[in-house]
Amino acid sequence: MRGHLCTASRVDTECETDSDSETMRCISCKEYYSRCDAGTCKECYEEASDTEEELKREIKDLRAKVAFLRFWSPLDHHITHRFSAGPCFTDVVLIASSDDGLIGTSPSVPVPAHKAVLVSRSPVFKAMLENEMEESRSGTIKISDVSYDALRSFVNYLYTAEACLDEQMACDLLVLAEKYEVKHLKAYCEKFLVSKLNWDNSVMSYAFAHQHNAKHMLETALSLITDNMDKLTKRKEYIELVEEDPRLVVEIYEAYLSKQVNTAAHKDSSSIKP
Repeated sequence: MRGHLCTASRVDTECETDSDSETMRCISCKEYYSRCDAGTCKECYEEASDTEEELKREIKDLRAKVAFLRFWSPLDHHITHRFSAGPCFTDVVLIASSDDGLIGTSPSVPVPAHKAVLVSRSPVFKAMLENEMEESRSGTIKISDVSYDALRSFVNYLYTAEACLDEQMACDLLVLAEKYEVKHLKAYCEKFLVSKLNWDNSVMSYAFAHQHNAKHMLETALSLITDNMDKLTKRKEYIELVEEDPRLVVEIYEAYLSKQVNTAAHKDSSSIKP
């Protein structure tokens, strides 16, 4: 049973002013005790301790379940058995490709996977592989405009729900996650990118978030921008945004004006005293 939170409130007696005469009350069980006693009553403290231990056991059990349900990744096999012919039982490969079939200056290395895993993780892969599409017949899925490293990390996440992120990788994976409707990965990358937001990258982050429907990232970046409007027009990124997507600039100014109106209204209401 989950325990209740124990906090204390001070109760001053009407006829005594000495600090020693003050009593405390446990907000959980409503019991009174003197100020010199512990901050919570013994029963509530013990219950809170029992709850903490129970939660620790639950966390341990959940971690064990996650480890049990974690898919074995064929990419792990590829590293371990790079020079052997041991089977990894994959039935599809993903290839990072551009219009000419190359990424950069060299052919992309195929990333092995299992159709069952792709189908279970992505509605897009599900539709692709369960119907008689080219990818289903050939066993090859070409992913455009993505690096091999990003594709490999994307596939590995589908198996393990883990990814080693930096800002570029988080952006690349968020794009893939949106394209293939892997919501958990998109939220994971967006949370990381929000943690890295600052004034220097706010304009580009706002444009990126707008393009890829990253709502939390968009709101956080927009808040940073509207808090620094006096510096906005001096930014190179702002000038580029005016030229490339003036609609976003209009939205920034609309958000700024809305914030100004709300601030003014709040000041007016605060100045009116009953």
